[in-house]
Amino acid sequence: MFTGIVELAGVIEALELTGAATPAAATGARLRVRAPEVAPHLQISASIAVNGCCLTVIDKTSQYFIADLSGETLRRTAFREIKPAARVNLERPLTAGKELGGHFVQGHVDGVGRVTRLEPEGQSWWLGVRVPQELERYVAMKGSIAVDGISLTVAAWHDGVAEMAVIPYTYAQTNIRGMRSGDAVNIECDILAKYVERLLDARTPS
Repeated sequence: MFTGIVELAGVIEALELTGAATPAAATGARLRVRAPEVAPHLQISASIAVNGCCLTVIDKTSQYFIADLSGETLRRTAFREIKPAARVNLERPLTAGKELGGHFVQGHVDGVGRVTRLEPEGQSWWLGVRVPQELERYVAMKGSIAVDGISLTVAAWHDGVAEMAVIPYTYAQTNIRGMRSGDAVNIECDILAKYVERLLDARTPS
């Protein structure tokens, strides 16, 4: 479990596909992330959220860590389009006593969205993301959404696009500052919305 409050950013050093030359056909991949501020403190088999996707550390040095991606993860997340040198958001799991500053994020990516705009307004920024149609029902005005693992609040919603106001600190500390229109981003909807839907479905007579 995570909070969507990014601790720091790492850099993709390598993404080595297995089983095929393209992400769509690959059976998996090995990801190496340069993160000298956090790598020394990680444990082998520990979880870490990379752009909002919960991964398991399988190896590390003082400079980087390595995690494996399944073929399913490649196909269902924005990792299928990520390139070496890309900046990625990192967050270690929530622990007892840690402040919950964002919202509950599981690290289970629901789908891939597309950036529609990133525009300044005063000292802040507006980030627009087109949400996959099958996830639109989970998006609510003033509700929470995780974009590449960042806990954001939906300030406006129109035509399948969620608009979020981004404060200067978040812009500077995350990969948002490098986003461009058309970029793929990992989307995780609010877990509460999904549980409410499940409960309502269970109460609806068939």
